[in-house]
Amino acid sequence: MVTPFGEDDGLDVDGAQRLATHLVDTGNDGLVINGTTGESPTTTDEEKDRVLRAVVEAVGDRARVVAGVGTNDTQHTLELARSAEKAGAHGLLVVTPYYNKPPQSGLLRHFTAAADATDLPTMLYDIPGRTGTPIATDTLLRLAEHERIVAVKDAKDDLAATSEVLARTDLAYSSGTDLLNLPLLSVGATGFVSVVGHVVAARLRELVDAWDSGDVARATALHQGLLPVYSGMFRTQGVILTKAALRLQGLPGGRVRPPLCDATDEEVRRLRDDLAAGGVAVQRSAA
Repeated sequence: MVTPFGEDDGLDVDGAQRLATHLVDTGNDGLVINGTTGESPTTTDEEKDRVLRAVVEAVGDRARVVAGVGTNDTQHTLELARSAEKAGAHGLLVVTPYYNKPPQSGLLRHFTAAADATDLPTMLYDIPGRTGTPIATDTLLRLAEHERIVAVKDAKDDLAATSEVLARTDLAYSSGTDLLNLPLLSVGATGFVSVVGHVVAARLRELVDAWDSGDVARATALHQGLLPVYSGMFRTQGVILTKAALRLQGLPGGRVRPPLCDATDEEVRRLRDDLAAGGVAVQRSAA
């Protein structure tokens, strides 16, 4: 979930609660707070705590609230994990440490320490395109032995590697690359941690339900119908266009914080066309 900001670029707590309620009402059965889409690199620890508590208060009895706590500093990650547990989070999302490119032995220590820090179930976030370091298959197999490491948000985009881990562990995999939602279901994923779920949650749920019921033709048709939304929401950085899409629907989001830049008029026009091509209604007067 994006982190809504007000006109002064400060945290919009009321907007976060309204947006969280809307997202759950439209079909999301869980929300990740303070992830990359939540602009975690540019929110303070205090802001992370406030928005997490606000969302737990708003929807915590109806949806699982997962706190993004991953950083490239193990000690800071542990502090965020403990804070999230106190705030009422139901689980943790821990991304691979970025920029400093630790070896696999370092990833094993980092993720194990994060899982040991609380009593919450932990989802690993494997996205080497952003972090610079993949979680190797052997590392995932070892991490799967930890009782609280139970899931992976998979944005490695390597179906062969994912298949291997799914065949040899009980880890629950969620697609972290919307364009690969259906292919990942086909190798054993159970759902999505989705950016486009901000605008098409009901159809994503229908896709999962169709796949689970064995209606592959329906799942494929839904996947293909969503292609303009998938591509449109990522024509530039995903947070930028997600907040633009929310504005087009009259929903809370606000501006992005530097170093990100808000969508240009041309990018918004293109996004409007992409959403329309994917069957997403927007407000005519929204800009």
